[in-house]
Amino acid sequence: MRHYIAVVHKDATSCYGVLFPDVKGIFTAGDTLDEAFRQAREVLEFAAESWREDTGTEFPKPRSIDELRSDPDFLASSQDAILMAVPFEPSPTRLAAE
Repeated sequence: MRHYIAVVHKDATSCYGVLFPDVKGIFTAGDTLDEAFRQAREVLEFAAESWREDTGTEFPKPRSIDELRSDPDFLASSQDAILMAVPFEPSPTRLAAE
């Protein structure tokens, strides 16, 4: 099973905001960490369903945490953040396309 690293930020007056360094433009939020995690799984599934149709490209593959740590954009976005490994299993239809 694949895991995408999610970057979670929380300000004192906000909910938990979640973004994915490997899936640009996809983000979600939750009032609790548990809710943010559930929402993160759902938004990945939703985005993957129409990614090729919407972007004309393959759904991005996840990078390992070691690969992400060599990315200056990731390092900047993950300052003072919580990192979550969000499981994602592509559907058989998407697997056939990859």
